[in-house]
Amino acid sequence: MAFPIVNSIISWFLKKRVHQIGLFLKYPNDVQEELLLKLIATAKNTEFGKENGFSSIKNYKDFTLKVPIQKYESIEPLIERCRKGEQNLFWPTHIKWFAKSSGTTNAKSKFIPVSDEALEYCHMKAGKDMLCLYINNNEETQLFTGKALKLGGSSEIYKDNNSYFGDLSAIITENLPFWADYSSAPSQEVALMAEWETKMEAIINETIHEDITSLVGVPSWMLVLLNRVLERTGKDNILEVWPNLEVYFHGGVNFNPYREQYKKLIPKADFKYYETYNASEGFFAIQDRNGSKELLLMLDYGIFYEFIPMTKYAGENSKTIPLSQVKTAVDYALIITTNGGLWRYLIGDTIRFTSLDPYRIMITGRTKHYINVFGEELNIENVEDALKLACEKTKALITDYTVGPIFMKDKKSGGHEWIIEFTEAPSSLEYFTELLDNALKSINSDYEAKRYHNMTLALPKIHIARKGLFYDWLKEKGKLGGQHKIPRLSNSREFVEELLEL
Repeated sequence: MAFPIVNSIISWFLKKRVHQIGLFLKYPNDVQEELLLKLIATAKNTEFGKENGFSSIKNYKDFTLKVPIQKYESIEPLIERCRKGEQNLFWPTHIKWFAKSSGTTNAKSKFIPVSDEALEYCHMKAGKDMLCLYINNNEETQLFTGKALKLGGSSEIYKDNNSYFGDLSAIITENLPFWADYSSAPSQEVALMAEWETKMEAIINETIHEDITSLVGVPSWMLVLLNRVLERTGKDNILEVWPNLEVYFHGGVNFNPYREQYKKLIPKADFKYYETYNASEGFFAIQDRNGSKELLLMLDYGIFYEFIPMTKYAGENSKTIPLSQVKTAVDYALIITTNGGLWRYLIGDTIRFTSLDPYRIMITGRTKHYINVFGEELNIENVEDALKLACEKTKALITDYTVGPIFMKDKKSGGHEWIIEFTEAPSSLEYFTELLDNALKSINSDYEAKRYHNMTLALPKIHIARKGLFYDWLKEKGKLGGQHKIPRLSNSREFVEELLEL
């Protein structure tokens, strides 16, 4: 536990960053333009820099003409060479860390390079800024009189040749300074435990007698932990365990489905929720005002941003615009160039600007169909491949289908609810469900992690639809015809509920 004087000193130190943030708020486009030229100059002698004529790039227009938009498949060969020990391929400093995450590619996982610069000036810097912005808005905070309970993903680090890979949270934990253990829980030793059940128990053992003042983590996983804390302690709500809890920093999935459950768990009128927007590829935005649903786009983390209006989206063949040309109320696909060696990288997220002075955003979805209520990042390719495998083994044929979430309620796990209209139904729906679930786990490592011991995701729930259900549903909506398609994956229950009712 820290004393009030320590709380004051740490708060003062973090608030000094407010003046630097003010600089990019005042000159956002200048900061971004200068950053781009600095990134190009830094990497001009790398293999990628030489191949794409970095030495002759003088401005943003040159950059768009010489450097193509990239998807993971485009850069995977370079990343694999780097993982095997080659350096100076796409970034000049030595890269030994790779953040492993499921992507929208055919591969089960993708490996995102994490340079020392990305670690220090993006991910670590953002962690401090998250606290800085919170403190700036809450002068009376007592955040540092207690500890932050941080719940990361899988924390196992794997060595491959001379490189290391694992969840981004594990890489950050591995690189935290020694003093970080004093201000957060669980200890680094527990945070890096590989087996989730054992780790969960260890976290509870370490934290129930601590003075926890903040929570940090993905809503679905955090909900599992908090419910277990109540089971262990026999308390009615989390404030009976940690009375000084004042804020939850969350990100990774849409928080709206969880909001009411958190209000029941933490019944405190002035309790704060602060959202962040980050990924393995970088840290992008932070909520900068109490009670806001908008996020401030952070412009000095070594990330240069470009945008594709979704009305003109054509993947790698799209025409991009810089920050200076964006408008509010338009959905844009996000393109990033980073100090980790990603160049014009199509991350797959879509965002919308809610303000241009300063630049604030909301996350609106993905460039592809997906379902990501629990951090499972299940996309249409994953689903189609899994259905194909299940159908081949059961000799089933599918006419139409849709998938929606089953939100967590009380202490029950969430899940996916499927409505499938079969041309030829499987003889055993139970066996079909098992095959589908196992196929999804083998294809998508994030889905597999959330299905672990049914903690976040339970077994899929499948309804066999009557013949013509989807046709009748489209007819009822006046949407019969070739241009109207069944929504396959959704982050809301709207379509599932309508179809069940019909």
